[in-house]
Amino acid sequence: MPELLPIGAGVASILVAAGLTAWITRQDPGTPQMMEISEAVRVGAAAFLRREMKIIVPVAIGLAVVIGAFLEISNGIAFAVGAALSAVAGLISLKITVKAAVRAANLSGQGLGSTFVMAFRGGATVGLAVPAMALLAIAGLYMLYPDPITIAGVGIGASLIALFIRIGGGIFTKAADMGADLVGKVEANIPEDDPRNPATIADNVGDNVGDAAGMGSDVYESYIVTILASLLIAALIGAPDLFLYPILVGASGMIASIIGVVIVRGRNITDVMAPLNRSFYVAAAIAIALNYVFVTQFVEGEAAYALFGSTVIGVLLVPVIQKITDRYTSYKFGPVNEIADSAKWGYASLTLMGIIKGLQSTGPFMIALVTAIIISYAISSAAAPEGADPVLYGIFGTSLTAMAMLSLAGIVLSIDAFGPIADNAGGIVEMTGMGEENRKVTDEIDAVGNTTKAVTKGFAIASAALAALAMIQAFQFEAAHVFEGMLALDYSLTNPAVVIGLIVGGLLPFIITGQLINGVSRAAGKMVDEVRRQFKESPGILTGEAKPDYARCVDIATVASIRELWKSAVIAIISPIVLGVLMGPTAVAGLLMGSVVTGIFLAYHLANTGGAWDNAKKLVEMRGEKGSEQHKVAVVGDIIGDPYKDTAGPALNTVIKLLNTVAIVFVSAFVAVLVL
Repeated sequence: MPELLPIGAGVASILVAAGLTAWITRQDPGTPQMMEISEAVRVGAAAFLRREMKIIVPVAIGLAVVIGAFLEISNGIAFAVGAALSAVAGLISLKITVKAAVRAANLSGQGLGSTFVMAFRGGATVGLAVPAMALLAIAGLYMLYPDPITIAGVGIGASLIALFIRIGGGIFTKAADMGADLVGKVEANIPEDDPRNPATIADNVGDNVGDAAGMGSDVYESYIVTILASLLIAALIGAPDLFLYPILVGASGMIASIIGVVIVRGRNITDVMAPLNRSFYVAAAIAIALNYVFVTQFVEGEAAYALFGSTVIGVLLVPVIQKITDRYTSYKFGPVNEIADSAKWGYASLTLMGIIKGLQSTGPFMIALVTAIIISYAISSAAAPEGADPVLYGIFGTSLTAMAMLSLAGIVLSIDAFGPIADNAGGIVEMTGMGEENRKVTDEIDAVGNTTKAVTKGFAIASAALAALAMIQAFQFEAAHVFEGMLALDYSLTNPAVVIGLIVGGLLPFIITGQLINGVSRAAGKMVDEVRRQFKESPGILTGEAKPDYARCVDIATVASIRELWKSAVIAIISPIVLGVLMGPTAVAGLLMGSVVTGIFLAYHLANTGGAWDNAKKLVEMRGEKGSEQHKVAVVGDIIGDPYKDTAGPALNTVIKLLNTVAIVFVSAFVAVLVL
């Protein structure tokens, strides 16, 4: 039965992830000092998540009850499933990266190959487990409740918890990182991850709760919302065989990702990107082949081949985004070199050059995205069967392009998640004094990790844009059903409600970005004050005669990040509901489109600008200029970019999807506009 293919693929992926976990656990974690540092990071990360969950869980339970009681009980159940697994995705990512990092540090003495394999397999465990949970969740819910609109709550649950983890983890990690860099590297002139820096453990904890747990939850919710968008459009088309195809596309990508992971080897490597690229291209080719098999076996009619073409576009879009992102964030190319060179002329020059290159990167990204939308829509709408709505077929084709992208989330997340592991491993190497050669190994992997993290963010942003088009279309049809016979819905630009919605929606990403960066700044200020206090009150810390109070810094970052958690999430949930109640569904449609148009490009700009500043700093260090004035300027650029790339940028694509899922689930509440 074709329905069992996604279940089988998800289970197989989890089993492979379990096997990789067992292999990682068997490896030597290193010296007692290394294990002590790793344990401190684990305890700090667990404490943060525990405190965060004490706030999130009651809210999630309350929302599940409200959605189930006032809308459909199936949506309440779906919300609970989406929220719970989003939290689990973050927890799995956290635990595996902590475990793999100390072992990667221990292997750094054996050379690049061994260290890379450990870091990659740690990342692959996350990469295979997280999308598998998403595929199993959506396939299981769909088998229980075949009408996608009755399980749309799964998208709210996944997006809301992912946003909480992204915001909380992002503020934590960047507050710690900025505090450690500003006082340690710039003022005290001590190396990165130096054990004398009180914020070092908090910084390493932040890598896990922000980069690992945050990215795991982010990719999980992207997968959920994208496949949900395809199912919603398939329901509008009404062709029974089309319902299954988006889930089968997910299964093909899952199988391909498993194969892509197991072929990676570390023998005789000199360029870390070579095995990663090979792994991805093998997975992409297998995904395309399996999509063809599935479309010919399980989808009827000539239109099936056009839909298959849309999936090919989605697969091809991933390396295109990778190349664009790599061009603007890797130290191997001109933009990052120009940013590094601009450090010679001071802070203002470096800051402006970084912003310029980040803004310029949105142009090629837009061209790639628009091209994918035009082609997928054109071939799918042209192949619509007689009597079918070509517009819906075109939108369905575009949603499959997004689904084909996300189907490769397993291999993309595997390539991404090894970055935080390498970063943490480098911290352990530095703190235990393992030597410069060991640090060079972890730095080389970490530099590649910075670029792959930027690629994954671009991947998630593009999927948000493509999925949002389908979600907006689904919202309009659901609104037409709810308001049938009560209100004529005009979505043209001559309707003031639509224009107002566009303006409000276009503003939201800027408001939320400002809130998030401000939150990081406030939290970092507290961290800077604490590190300065410890250096002042205990001068023996810098001479190595006294031990810093690491726990105090972890606690400051935890409290500060949780305090900032609510503002952005509340705006994303309340905005479409309030505007819908006051002005009706046409204003909400404008809000959704406005948030997509500004949000995706702002998010991509933030992610690439921050990534470019980070690698410009690494390039200055690779040129042997550590400690120079130019290096200090580059460090400050990296500090400015931290909340760009690891807090605000990644949060925006989740905000876009949360706005859409909230609008669809709560559309019946907008009937109040007829009463007001």
